[in-house]
Amino acid sequence: MSLPVSTEPVRIVRHADKVVELRLDDPGRGNALDLRMAEALRDRAVEVAADPGGAVLLRATGGTFCVGGDLRAFAGRGAETGTYVHAVASAAHAAIHALHELPVPLVTAVRGAAAGGGIGLALIGDIVLAARSARFRLAYTAIGLTPDCGASWLLPRLAGPRRAADLILTNRVLTGEDAERWGLVSRSVDDEELDDAAHRTAADLAAGAGEALHAAKGLLRAGAGEELRSHLVEEARLIAALADGREARDRMVSFLAAGGRPKAGDSQARARESRSVS
Repeated sequence: MSLPVSTEPVRIVRHADKVVELRLDDPGRGNALDLRMAEALRDRAVEVAADPGGAVLLRATGGTFCVGGDLRAFAGRGAETGTYVHAVASAAHAAIHALHELPVPLVTAVRGAAAGGGIGLALIGDIVLAARSARFRLAYTAIGLTPDCGASWLLPRLAGPRRAADLILTNRVLTGEDAERWGLVSRSVDDEELDDAAHRTAADLAAGAGEALHAAKGLLRAGAGEELRSHLVEEARLIAALADGREARDRMVSFLAAGGRPKAGDSQARARESRSVS
């Protein structure tokens, strides 16, 4: 007898080695963040936070980590665009904050594209592993929006203000190896090794000295929780306000009409863009 296939876009998998896996599981859509996906992510993150085991592993099914906000869900909403974008961002931000405040180590595994909000989700981990072929791209300004999911809070702290500005303003693309050199990820690994390396890292942490790890993580994150929370509120406000404007609406429509590719003459035309970003 075959087991029923889950239709939930985000799942929790609890392993015998005390690793609790939070899995983005909508590969057909590149794990894009529409309202359903964002709310599922929020609800599952809160559930994991209530019982996080010894370590949490955040990863995605398929060849893409998360392409960011689903522009197809954003476009064509007219006067409701900003309201919808705010709802998506707020739900995703609740997940980001819950993951940031986990008392146990959080390991993130990034394969394929991490764009827009997918970057904030990827970088919220304590230890971030990336496949060498992974691609990190903010892409917000290409469609007239500003960063969300904590990207504008995390990037200056990880890469420094100059490199953060470069990533956010120019939409530069980084590979997994680039991201390691820039300090965005802990290390890059061969693509075929990513899943095993990430689970092994989480399992080793789960088997470690729990009280010491909890205390050490508390020191590393001391005082940051409320600062991040207020920053997320401002990110959601700004991206929603811009989404209501003509420039962003026109750019989203143009972006989708071009199949998610940059226009001729774009300084980033050499990079392949996703159809989604937030």
